[in-house]
Amino acid sequence: MTAPPPDGIERLVVVGCSWGGLAAVGSLLDHLPTGIPIAVVVAQHRSPAPSAFTSLIGAHTSWPVCEAEDKERISPGTVHVAPGGYHLLVDGPRFALTTEAPVRHSRPSIDVLFESAAESFTDRVVALVLTGANDDGAVGVRRVVHRGGVVVVQDPETADRREMPDAAIAAGVPVHVARTEAMGPLLAGLITYDGVPTGEHPSLGAP
Repeated sequence: MTAPPPDGIERLVVVGCSWGGLAAVGSLLDHLPTGIPIAVVVAQHRSPAPSAFTSLIGAHTSWPVCEAEDKERISPGTVHVAPGGYHLLVDGPRFALTTEAPVRHSRPSIDVLFESAAESFTDRVVALVLTGANDDGAVGVRRVVHRGGVVVVQDPETADRREMPDAAIAAGVPVHVARTEAMGPLLAGLITYDGVPTGEHPSLGAP
């Protein structure tokens, strides 16, 4: 089995959402077990204007929830949130923030987060695509799978807006479809120390 990564992060969980994301992320965090060696990074489409998004999702978990800062080290057992008006990239064990042009009219961009996470954490990435009204994330999920990671998509029938989950499902790579309340236990099932490859873990079943 691959040696454990630094800082005790067994999986880097990157989450992309847009329209309806507050409720979807809240549901995910309501069912996220404590004590599992992952870090969670959330990119929600939002403007640079002050927002209560971070504090509102923080009410759904006992994990620390904070906005990511440039060059900040990624911490296990923490929910990091992309600040409005910035692209959030994973740069090795740290974050990088940029103000480059919006991607698909969005900054933060889900594709930018997913693609950078795949390059830095390769097969230790789990990408979650939640509700949203465009196709942001569809390019990123291809990169995640290409680098050996896993993609889980919110069941479109349960999404406030299904365009984003539908686009991820149509991206042409294996994905797993689940309701948001099932995603926390699913993530716990991915954390193994017995040499079972992520893609074959029985908690996931067939893609």
